[in-house]
Amino acid sequence: MPGLLPILLVGSHLMLVADRVPAFDTQPSCRASTTASAMANRDETACKKDEENARTKLEQDWAKYTPAQQTHCVQLSTLGGPASYVELMTCLELSKAASQLPRDMLDAKTVGVR
Repeated sequence: MPGLLPILLVGSHLMLVADRVPAFDTQPSCRASTTASAMANRDETACKKDEENARTKLEQDWAKYTPAQQTHCVQLSTLGGPASYVELMTCLELSKAASQLPRDMLDAKTVGVR
């Protein structure tokens, strides 16, 4: 039925793609990034602040992205590890920028010709 929201099965997460930013538990992501960047003096508090800022920005800008971009980026940001709003925002920004490139730049026949 066209009125139903698409349901995505991502890893062990069941999520609905809707008109709002998905709810992520970013604690595992921040814990993992803190462990990975121990030498960069980045603590979990800084990570949590970055995630909160990214979520706030996403809430403001969510409608600027197409449902296809939202679906694709939610899938990517939750695969292979803990979910991250920073990753989701980066994916959406890149996806939007790519969609605004002139069509001839995206044509496989012209890639690498210039």
